[in-house]
Amino acid sequence: MSGGLSVEEPETEILEIYGDGGAEGLSDAKETQTFVKEFTKSPSDVAVKKIKEHIETLGHVTLNIGVTGNTGAGKSSFVNAIRGLSADDEGAAETGVTETTQTPTPYPHPTMPNVIIWDLPGIGSPKFKANTYLSDVHFERYDFFIILSSERFKENDISLAKAIMKKKRLFYVIRSKIDNDINAEKKKRDFNKETMLSKIREDLKRNLKSVGDPKVFLISSFNINDYDFNKFLDTLEKELPETKMHALVLSIPVYSLEALQRKKKHLQKMIWLTAFGSGAIATVPVPGLTLACDYGIIMSFLERVFKSFGLDDSSLQRLAARVQLDVMALKAEITSRFRGGVTHETMKSLLATPSMASLMTLKGLMSGAVPLGQLPAGAMSVGILHYLLNKGLKEMEKDAKSVLEKAQLH
Repeated sequence: MSGGLSVEEPETEILEIYGDGGAEGLSDAKETQTFVKEFTKSPSDVAVKKIKEHIETLGHVTLNIGVTGNTGAGKSSFVNAIRGLSADDEGAAETGVTETTQTPTPYPHPTMPNVIIWDLPGIGSPKFKANTYLSDVHFERYDFFIILSSERFKENDISLAKAIMKKKRLFYVIRSKIDNDINAEKKKRDFNKETMLSKIREDLKRNLKSVGDPKVFLISSFNINDYDFNKFLDTLEKELPETKMHALVLSIPVYSLEALQRKKKHLQKMIWLTAFGSGAIATVPVPGLTLACDYGIIMSFLERVFKSFGLDDSSLQRLAARVQLDVMALKAEITSRFRGGVTHETMKSLLATPSMASLMTLKGLMSGAVPLGQLPAGAMSVGILHYLLNKGLKEMEKDAKSVLEKAQLH
């Protein structure tokens, strides 16, 4: 590995810093390749500005999801489920067999308040007539809509779907309470779950034929990771803007290994962007700036991972109540340096190795040196940040897997 970035092949030399694993990670992210070019070809102040702006956008983008449907469709239960809450948790949406939602009600995610699930009144209720429904609930507020039904979709649902289509906004059809259908049918002698689910999907598509070919998903709010929930997320991943999808993925509850791996994939991309952000900052010749920024960058990122993986106290308490375990039994599964959270002591531990301390000191000196020294400092910053953030991510992933295993959620 050379000491700096060559003029002829700067991107190749950055990739060589990390070996095959790093190159593979970059090849999956077109945007990251763009930032490599930004880092190596743009003036340092331009690179810093653009990369920092993108990182801030990913970390703080607001996502508004409108959940609607007829009375009794299970809207409030669904709103709680995708926020990782039970009906009796603090901040949960009120549930009931009658229409409990009288006005559009926002429910921020408990650990990511920039993700807001809106429990909307049922269409066709006395105060919300079908022909004025979208304007009454402030249509323009939502990034996409979810239309729920616990049975065949009725005329009001179909009218709403058509109105949303006309305004060219995304919407998804969810058949809720699917576990109730299974419990009612499984006593039959010839019961086959997959056959039954297939029949429900086909019936829904026929019922909604006038809407075109809407995407239909079967979901249980009481077993959120069963049935079509992951297919639903796969579809959103293809159709939502990247920043919106990133916010959604980090907010979904970690109730399965599949959910954990989905989060890890998005966070790994964030690692690359964050590392290049640090690299760009390191090219700005202000002594001490890069070390202070790196510390803040690392701590902020790891705090986000800790909460997204459900390792914070409030998330563990909710999970313990859900699986009927003592919360201390779940906490005991967190054995990494992060068992007490992301603290200054944790950060000291992460940065305490002699080799890391030497690299950080060298990088700080190089970033304040003459212009010829600025590019090596930037390249070194990318490597250091990538290493540290990945190390923290892997440690917390191991903790989260242990918690899931203890909770018997696979």
